[in-house]
Amino acid sequence: MSQDLLKEKALAYHNKDGVPGKVSVVPSKPCQTAEDLSLAYTPGVAKPVLEIAENPEDAYKYTSKGNLVAVISNGTAILGLGDRGALASKPVMEGKGVLFKRFADIDVFDIEIDETDPKKLIEIIKKISVTFGGINLEDIKGPECFEIERTLIEELDIPVFHDDQHGTAIIATAGLMNACEVANKKMEDIKVVVNGAGAAGISCARMFINAGVKRENMVLCDSRGVIRRSRMESLSLEKREFAIDTDMETLADALKGADAFIGLSVADVVTAEMLLSMNRDPIVFAMSNPNPEISYELAMATRNDVIMATGRSDYPNQINNVLGFPFIFRGAMDVRSRIISEGMKMAAAKALAALTKEPVPASVAKAYGGKKFTFGREYIVPKPFDPRVIEWEAVAVAKAACEEGLAASPITDWDAYRESLKKRMAHWWA
Repeated sequence: MSQDLLKEKALAYHNKDGVPGKVSVVPSKPCQTAEDLSLAYTPGVAKPVLEIAENPEDAYKYTSKGNLVAVISNGTAILGLGDRGALASKPVMEGKGVLFKRFADIDVFDIEIDETDPKKLIEIIKKISVTFGGINLEDIKGPECFEIERTLIEELDIPVFHDDQHGTAIIATAGLMNACEVANKKMEDIKVVVNGAGAAGISCARMFINAGVKRENMVLCDSRGVIRRSRMESLSLEKREFAIDTDMETLADALKGADAFIGLSVADVVTAEMLLSMNRDPIVFAMSNPNPEISYELAMATRNDVIMATGRSDYPNQINNVLGFPFIFRGAMDVRSRIISEGMKMAAAKALAALTKEPVPASVAKAYGGKKFTFGREYIVPKPFDPRVIEWEAVAVAKAACEEGLAASPITDWDAYRESLKKRMAHWWA
């Protein structure tokens, strides 16, 4: 699709039938009679007010708090468009709201905050957090995003999740696990090169190590090349974590003999020559959007043994964050976990990796134009329109929270929980 046509269709979609935007608020209780009105508002509303004032936990019983997520941005790193301001981030935040609702039946208020000072932003979010059961941070530039998320996790009693960091890392980790299996390689043996040392790149590197990649086999690159100890004085705190002693200077140097390339940077930085220098069955996750670090066509024409993923939906193996955040919040909020722990994130990645190996139902093929999917080089992560993702991933996340002692409302009957999720989402898949 040409950029002109995409613009035309996207703008028409966002103002379809003269209705601006993508989300609305609808009541969950009837308000059709005088009695309904008296219960919904005055005088009846005073009763839950008093109950909550006496016992704040009752907010989860009498309000929407337990199913309400704040999607928050200051617009300093919108998609790949950069700092476009808080207001310009609103279409993206509304979009996240659509995905939360569509894939996990979670309600969202999108909140755009015109503030770039991280400490002030933290204070604003803290003051409004009482309204919500969880907070999804989005499109906030690094390195400030690390401080913002870290502080909020420490100081709030609800899950806080920066999707640009962890969502990408969780899906990429699931894909890397499966790609290694397809290539008959072990996580602990592979050399991994991550190009792009922003929020997503740093988080991916950390999670890959947690999944088994050896730190000594991990190379991070930024726009200046390999992150080396000789550059230490100019590196951010997060980059220093991955600085290595090496003679390698460029991305081309790093890719020689590498097993996996993880791109979270800019288009067309990987050449055919670089790809040819990689190890057998190279794993290439070129996730720059809309144009990857090496085009799918060039990669396939260069090597027939490449296992490739992108951030795009028009090629195999899309690394799509929608496979993560709705289901992670669903599981975390259903057991009232205070945080989304590293163990919960890894449980999500492993659940996605395992689901990919299961037979794919016909409904998924139908959603993708009749295309059939089987675990292998062109299918290493599930599709977003697989209705089973919620019952695999949300359950795995909730279980991990319970096992780690993080759940304020632990689940004991997992079969019943799984069935409740299927019932909850049934109308979306009808």
